[in-house]
Amino acid sequence: MQLTGLMSDSAQHFLALEEKYGAHNYHPLPVVLTRGEGVFVWDVDDKRYYDFLSGYSAVNQGHCHPRIVQSLIEQAGRLTLTSRAFHSDLLGEYAAYITNLFGYDKVLPMNTGVEAVETAIKLCRRWGYDVKGILENRAKIIVCEGTFNGRTIGVISFSSDPSARSGFGPFTPGFVVIPFNDTAALTEALRDPEVAGFLVEPIQGEAGVVLPDNGYLARAQRLCDEAGVLFIADEIQTGLGRTGRMLACDHEGVRPDILILGKALSGGVLPVSAVLADDEIMLTIRAGEHGSTYGGNPLACKVAMTALQVLQDEGMIVNAERMGALLREGLEDIRSPFVSLVRGRGLLNAIVIDHPEPDAAWELCLQLKELGMLAKPTHGDKIRLAPPLIINEAQVAECVETIAVALRALA
Repeated sequence: MQLTGLMSDSAQHFLALEEKYGAHNYHPLPVVLTRGEGVFVWDVDDKRYYDFLSGYSAVNQGHCHPRIVQSLIEQAGRLTLTSRAFHSDLLGEYAAYITNLFGYDKVLPMNTGVEAVETAIKLCRRWGYDVKGILENRAKIIVCEGTFNGRTIGVISFSSDPSARSGFGPFTPGFVVIPFNDTAALTEALRDPEVAGFLVEPIQGEAGVVLPDNGYLARAQRLCDEAGVLFIADEIQTGLGRTGRMLACDHEGVRPDILILGKALSGGVLPVSAVLADDEIMLTIRAGEHGSTYGGNPLACKVAMTALQVLQDEGMIVNAERMGALLREGLEDIRSPFVSLVRGRGLLNAIVIDHPEPDAAWELCLQLKELGMLAKPTHGDKIRLAPPLIINEAQVAECVETIAVALRALA
């Protein structure tokens, strides 16, 4: 079945331009968006939608949050970029703000999430050589099956997603892949004295919001400590209030040795990422050994401080926990034969679709689009449901009913 609906000439015009002149590395829903505010986005025909993807959790604070946008405008008219060849009056202020907020000695600012992951890998390897004493070029990092940390050559070298890897080799060595949520496998892998770090998503987002068992992260951290290995948390998607805590690791009282942040660090208005660690780790990289033209630019620093502050000032983290519980409860109450599983934490949630049609999850998202709600499948049969953290109780109830109507249409 095809539920794409009628598209206006205007929408078809924009889609045709992308098709002709853009790379075909994405398969978006057939909707052309032109503006956003709060939990809503509007298409070029002025139809309003609930956004249940939030820019893959980059828009936690809601679309075009006025305080964040105002910071962007004010700083854009003052100073946007110096490069790191010179100091700016905002980098030190931002570094102090974010390190005090998360409790680390130092921050290394970058732009995109995958740049921050690559930075963490470099830091971990250098620490392994300089501090742990691993022989040069022998350091290993343990990672998990199903993880998604980006699509650079370095990161896809340990990806278990064939679409990310096929045709892009040769790959970078130095990674040991184990099952997610398996402390026995981690224990065995940590026996290798050449292991420098364990890189993990607290919840595997792109894999379909896969949660580990309660206590897994705390046990993993303890095992890493005992083995003299760095615990590295990729909180790019799970952090900054998304799961009902500032960090997903906070649910288990875990403090990563290296913390990776991105996405909502700017509230979705420009690429900003960060790697945080203490001096023993961070100061192993010296001048000239790593950097970025745009990393730590004044515009990013100003916006990031505002984005972090509004999360706290406006109660978004507590709201994420409350609204997430309501959303999951509402989804469970639908009792659709086509939903085999509802899972999530805070406002990072997913449903697993069980339907004889192989493209049923995609078709369901097309039906949701027609009903005024935007979501997208991941890994075929899973649909992530992650609205901005400002969504309220009435809006959650309305969206649950919308999902129920769409599920009935699958019959």
